[in-house]
Parts: sequence; structure tokens; C-alpha cells
Amino acid sequence: MKAFKKYVKLQASPEDVYNALVNPVMLEIWTGEPAVMSEEPGSPFSLWDGSITGTNKAFEKNRLISQEWDFGKEYPSSEVTLLLHPDGDGTRLEIRHTGIPDAYFDNMSEGWVSDYIGGLRQLFED
Repeated sequence: MKAFKKYVKLQASPEDVYNALVNPVMLEIWTGEPAVMSEEPGSPFSLWDGSITGTNKAFEKNRLISQEWDFGKEYPSSEVTLLLHPDGDGTRLEIRHTGIPDAYFDNMSEGWVSDYIGGLRQLFED
């Protein structure tokens, strides 16, 4: 199992970044795909039209999102923690993803950078 960690500066307030990460309409805008999301701990979520699925674990408004991401029946769930830190006129997003199966690590790392971070940057900086 491997871990991915990254810090990203976004030109938006923590409130706007948090909303983009938990509001299904906003998720669909920056991912370009259907999304299912709720701020209810224990609720299921689905991103990129089911390409990423799992369970929401915990939320602290405008500060933290904790999730379990599924990798199918052959692997245990991985843990994703998104922390939002105010940073001047923007937000520093801290991404921690632990328990990534070795077979998925390269693909997952590329997806975090190109799809997740890239989508958020495009949303806030265009």
C-alpha cells in the first residue's frame, strides 16, 4: 500500500473550495461528470459518474473532508483527507490519500494531479 500527499494553492476562499468539494452541482461543473455527494457522515458518494465511489466519514465546514475510497472487493478501502487552510487571498488544499493499492498508485497519483487538482484550478482560475 502507498500514500499520496500534495499541497495545492487555489485562488478561492476556503468556503468556495469546500462548496466545490461537497455540493453535487459544483462537483459536476468542475468534473464534467455526474456526482453524488452529501455532507452526512456514513453516506455513500460517487464522483466522475461512478469512477470513484466510497463513504463519507467526517466533515468540518470549510476545513475538513474525510472519506473512504473503494477499490473493489479485492482491496480494502483507502483513506482520503482533504484539509483546507486559509492562505492569504486563497486556500491551500492539503490532500492526503493513504492505503492506495500498489497496482493503482500511478493511475491514482496522475488522476489527483490532472483531474482533481486540474479541475479545481480550472474552476477557480479561469
